[in-house]
Amino acid sequence: MRAILFENYKQPVIEKDVPEPSVGDHDVLIRVEAASINHIDARLQAGEFKVILPYKMPVTLGHDLAGTILATGVAVTRFKSGDQVYARPRDFRIGTFAEKISVHEDDVALTPRSISTVEAASLPLVALTAWQALVDLGTVQAGQKVLIHAGAGGVGSIAIQIAKHLGAQVATTVSAKNIEFVRSLGADIAIDYRTQDFESELESYDFVLDSLGGANLEKSLKVVRRGGIVVGISGPPTPTFAREAGLNPVVRLAVAAMSFKTRRLARNLGVTYKFLLMKSSGEQLAQLAKLVDSGVVRPIVGATHPFEEAVSAIESLGTSGALGKEVLLGPGFAVDQPTES
Repeated sequence: MRAILFENYKQPVIEKDVPEPSVGDHDVLIRVEAASINHIDARLQAGEFKVILPYKMPVTLGHDLAGTILATGVAVTRFKSGDQVYARPRDFRIGTFAEKISVHEDDVALTPRSISTVEAASLPLVALTAWQALVDLGTVQAGQKVLIHAGAGGVGSIAIQIAKHLGAQVATTVSAKNIEFVRSLGADIAIDYRTQDFESELESYDFVLDSLGGANLEKSLKVVRRGGIVVGISGPPTPTFAREAGLNPVVRLAVAAMSFKTRRLARNLGVTYKFLLMKSSGEQLAQLAKLVDSGVVRPIVGATHPFEEAVSAIESLGTSGALGKEVLLGPGFAVDQPTES
């Protein structure tokens, strides 16, 4: 079957024929009808995660999908052939930029009934990231002040909507041209990062979701009140993350060194810094599907690409100016095909 992969870190992404996947007892075989393109795909190929995610080569890219179940393992009871599903396959089992993929049933949920297959494919990774940052790590409560960086992007556009659902007051950073867009999602305060300094504009925030890292993360720590929480999804990873991920002692030491400066600044400010590497969860995807179908969350798809343009779409991700997510269509799948009810 056709697949989009790389054969070694920092080597070109290519299309290549690969064997069809096997189906374990607890797996479902899914025909990939659409898969979203995420920054982690390019970062994985660049080798940025090789310390904490040591993949064996070659690696088929693609971290989430929507499609149709073609077959189920002998122990699967919650799904059947023909079900329309969406999923974020767990780490070391990614590979949604392909015609088919075998996914553990615990990572799968029925797609929301009210949206298209393409829209469903845009959600799993970013929606799980936003949910786990805001709810699991941030424990965001009604009335709290929340800052979400890059609000017009994939994670940010969903995180704004979830934060408003939780009852938070939401600030976000965007370019001037996207201010009205993020306000339409529910943002109360929109800061133009090109002309305004959010560190000067905001103070005493309860929670920040930082997707940029570096100097932006350091400034984010300074706008949070004592006792507040900053969750970073671009790093640096923390010793707590390394321990919970079961990384070996040598890697744990390396991770501790990587985050030492950030953790020291957070400690001096009386702030908690947490690193999030999102975990797969079919159960949470099922919860998110309810939010979509009730109108609380709407997916944002800024562009779609045919499978034949996969390599160029990955290489140009983030330069197109598209709002929300960019979605890769599965081979032979037409963009206007709706998700079945």
